[in-house]
Amino acid sequence: SCHAFLLFDGHHGSGAAIYAKSNLLNNVLRAVLPRRDDWLAVLPRSLVAAFVKTDKDLQAAAESSGTTVTFVIIDEWVVTVASVGDSRCILESADGSLYHLSADHRFDSNRDEVERVTAWGSKVGQLNVVGGPEVGPLRCWPGGLCLSRSIGEMYVGECIIPVPHVKQVKLSHAGGRIIIASDGVWDDLTFEMALECSRGYPSDIAANRIVNEAILPRGLRDDTTCIVVDILPPEKLAPSPPTKWQGKTVLNNMFRVDLKNNMFHQKNQMHLLN
Repeated sequence: SCHAFLLFDGHHGSGAAIYAKSNLLNNVLRAVLPRRDDWLAVLPRSLVAAFVKTDKDLQAAAESSGTTVTFVIIDEWVVTVASVGDSRCILESADGSLYHLSADHRFDSNRDEVERVTAWGSKVGQLNVVGGPEVGPLRCWPGGLCLSRSIGEMYVGECIIPVPHVKQVKLSHAGGRIIIASDGVWDDLTFEMALECSRGYPSDIAANRIVNEAILPRGLRDDTTCIVVDILPPEKLAPSPPTKWQGKTVLNNMFRVDLKNNMFHQKNQMHLLN
């Protein structure tokens, strides 16, 4: 009895995102099911194994595109997240604590990944226009990918790896809210801005508000996908109208979905190709 939410943001084509959508979850289940009695304990290792297998199978199929992945599994009050790429996942608990459950694998944002890739012998730098200055984000050469971790991308060398960042947290029974979004959201909104514009709204409306807030300054320029998931306390089952928060303590007031039958909502169709 668990729930899985997956967000893919493809680059250099949609093939890798489509393949991962069809195969990654099954690979996780195959890795974890032999240990069902303590499956949460082995889940982080199983996620790593599944990401690596999906990448290996994808490259064996000669698919040249790649995809970011943010994979969220929720079993009652335990949340486990595995991620590669620059889509991000945050969690705000009912007491107002903010958890960063993913890593940003863009070279511009992650010095550790720059050092890891250069130690492999690859070069990290901006695009060098012949006869002009270097422009754009930091990229790995050869290949020119601005992400240090991805599923797929068979032509960028062994330094771009599918091994995910994995984090597992346990919430109190007061619950919390999870926001999963692609880089088109996070390029224009901070975590605090995304939480603030969605507070007091049910998850489906909250996801719409986050996307609309993200595209307001510059329009739709990139994959802008958002999934909002509410983990609901048992005592907050009765419906109530949306209420603006009066500070962090009002988080509980927005939990109004039947926990047993309709615990989670998600909104906005995933766009697999930038």
